[in-house]
Amino acid sequence: MDITSIHNWYERAVFNEVMAQAQAFPHLLGNDDVLADVACVALNRLPPRYIRHDVDLAFFQTERERSDSERAVVESVEFALGFVQARNAMRARS
Repeated sequence: MDITSIHNWYERAVFNEVMAQAQAFPHLLGNDDVLADVACVALNRLPPRYIRHDVDLAFFQTERERSDSERAVVESVEFALGFVQARNAMRARS
């Protein structure tokens, strides 16, 4: 059984959104470790959506489900950016 094509749909969506939102935080753009932490926090807030091909999800989702998924990604990344930055600031103070 070849399982190499199976992936969580949210991964790519979150990675793209992290990079889009990070543009507002220039001090984060070169910090791959922090951006990876943001992506992990955001992904952990979303339900897994495992697919083999991106077109699979697009075919089976309604327009409302697609919109809800996109909004959930944006909100999860917004939360994760704030959370990771707050944790890093707390660590810096101690």
